[in-house]
Amino acid sequence: MALNSFIEYLELEKKYSQHTCQAYQRDLYQFASFLESNSQPPLHRGEYSSIRAWIAALSHELTNRSINRKLASLKAYYTYLQRIGQREDNPMASHRSLKTNLEFALPLSEQEAEHLLDAMRFADTYEGWRDRLLIELLYGTGMRRAELIGLTQGDLDLSKNRVLVRGKGNKERLLPLLPELIEVAKAYFRHMPEQLPRANEAPLFYTARGKRLYPAFVYRTINNYLQEVSTKVKKSPHILRHTFATHLLNRGADLNSVKELLGHASLASTQVYTHSSIEELKKVHKASHPRSKKD
Repeated sequence: MALNSFIEYLELEKKYSQHTCQAYQRDLYQFASFLESNSQPPLHRGEYSSIRAWIAALSHELTNRSINRKLASLKAYYTYLQRIGQREDNPMASHRSLKTNLEFALPLSEQEAEHLLDAMRFADTYEGWRDRLLIELLYGTGMRRAELIGLTQGDLDLSKNRVLVRGKGNKERLLPLLPELIEVAKAYFRHMPEQLPRANEAPLFYTARGKRLYPAFVYRTINNYLQEVSTKVKKSPHILRHTFATHLLNRGADLNSVKELLGHASLASTQVYTHSSIEELKKVHKASHPRSKKD
């Protein structure tokens, strides 16, 4: 089946993460189901008229940004079918992405971040130290949620104060660890139950049932802690990555350095985080410039 070979192509050749591959697969299954329920040709023979009808149906419940992501899955799939000779055309070839408004997720303030990492918030148990360490890693290194989930115990090198992260396309990068994070990691390992595997290739984090962490678990964990310290609408793990980048830029970090830490392929991706930094600079400029009008 072409769909299965496409997913294998994403995993083995494109080196996409399991989470990304599952998202592509889910999008394609959804479109296939839509085609079947509307008596349209099957997925591999999909036409743009059917895609337009699907867009119209999705628009009642999803944002343009979410619809664009699903359509990107279709475009990649039909491009793959062309590549292996199963289609001569790509029904998505002339499609233009739906217009979206620029959205800037507000990062945590430095005060909110300090409050989030207050040691008094975490229980002196394995689960408490696990939660604190995963928050420390997300905010202290700016790594992605999928990168956090993929960490093994051997990736965390406490003797050299660094962590090995596997990013998009399975690209590796070494990130420095702050002294306080090192101490949290040591406490975490001291509290790890004896029944959990202790090996370099073993997962770094486990659920209470001894299973490897999964995306929804990390999201719920971060969301629960953020509920206590922030009134911002968005409370996902990505907010900590956004906060990491914003706080570095606010304190004068070089944009290229932040790009390398975040694992971005291009500087354009990193520049999204300069929005909050610029807003901070505006405040400083207004407060400090001799010609600024004082209230």
